[in-house]
This record gives sequence, structure tokens and C-alpha cells, in this order.
Amino acid sequence: MSERDVRICVVGDELSAGMGDARGLGWVGRVVARTASEDPLFVTSLAVPDETSTALSGRWESECQRRFAPGSDNRLVVALGSADLTAGLSLARSRLNLANVLDSARSQQVEVFVVGPPPRPGVDGDALGALSDAYADVSTRRQVRYVETFAPLRTHDQWLADVAAGDGVHPGQAGYGLLAWLVLHNGWHDWLGLPHPS
Repeated sequence: MSERDVRICVVGDELSAGMGDARGLGWVGRVVARTASEDPLFVTSLAVPDETSTALSGRWESECQRRFAPGSDNRLVVALGSADLTAGLSLARSRLNLANVLDSARSQQVEVFVVGPPPRPGVDGDALGALSDAYADVSTRRQVRYVETFAPLRTHDQWLADVAAGDGVHPGQAGYGLLAWLVLHNGWHDWLGLPHPS
């Protein structure tokens, strides 16, 4: 019997809390449901709507440390959004904010998994693509797993239709299912040291 105590904190904007999903699962709930682990996983979503990377970098540590424990397998999922663009942050500032989170987590032996920002209505696609590329570069340089969601979903008919069918801003069940699929098929099980489901 395993005694591995896995604690995962997910920090991000309202998409990490599944806003707009009639089932209330979002992509996080769907990913956890598809994660076959002999160990119980403690997963908590610490979402703040419309959060910038500056705000995220300023709060993640104090909020997550309350959920982490010495001797546990403490892990952090950073689910990035598009609020930096709305707030007028520079790419350099966004890069630095993510770098600070990753470096601070590493110094505390907290393994990190980064999920990039998906396309959003009313957000400039080229600018969001550049932001996603910047986040990917920061993660790659630090050998942290990065899930690209913008490029696969930018012209994805099901994603676009699902967002349009809801409130026009947030995806519904189909859209969150697509986000979950991208996470599950881009290193999630490897990151947790788990076998891939058959």
C-alpha cells in the first residue's frame, strides 16, 4: 500500500475553476477524473477571475503553503490566462512574473506544470499567441512542462462554437473537455510519475 501524499494546487483565472461549465468540473475536474492513481490526490483550485500574472505571482506561495505539508509530494499547476494583455502588461513583465513563480517553486522543491492561455473572444489573437510563446519559452528554459492551448484551439470549430453557445466568453462542457484532453496528452501522467491509462 502506497503512502504517497500528493498535494496539487492549481492557480489561475476563472477557467481553472470551470466557470461556464454546467457540470461544474472545468478542465481540472476532468483531468483529475481521468488520472488513475493508487494514491489519493488532494487537488485544490485557487482561482481568481481575470487575474494577471503579476497578481498570481504575488499570491501563489501564501495560498499554496497552507495546503502543502512537509514530507508531502507538493505540486503546483500554473494555469495562465489572457488578463496580462487587457491590463497592458509588457511581454517582458509577463515573462518575469512566470519566471519568478517557477524559480521560487523550484527553490522549495515544488514541481510545476504550466498550462498556457487558450484563445478568448475579444482578445487579440496575435498578441495572445505571442504571450503563449513567451510563457512556453520561460517554461522550456527551466525544463518545466508547458501545455500549449492557444495554437491548437485558435481555429478549432468545437472550441469556438462552444464558447459562442454559452456566455460568449467562457467555454462549456465541450470546451473544457478539449482543454482537459490537451493537458492529459501533453505530459500530465509523466509529470505525476503515473502510468498512462490504457
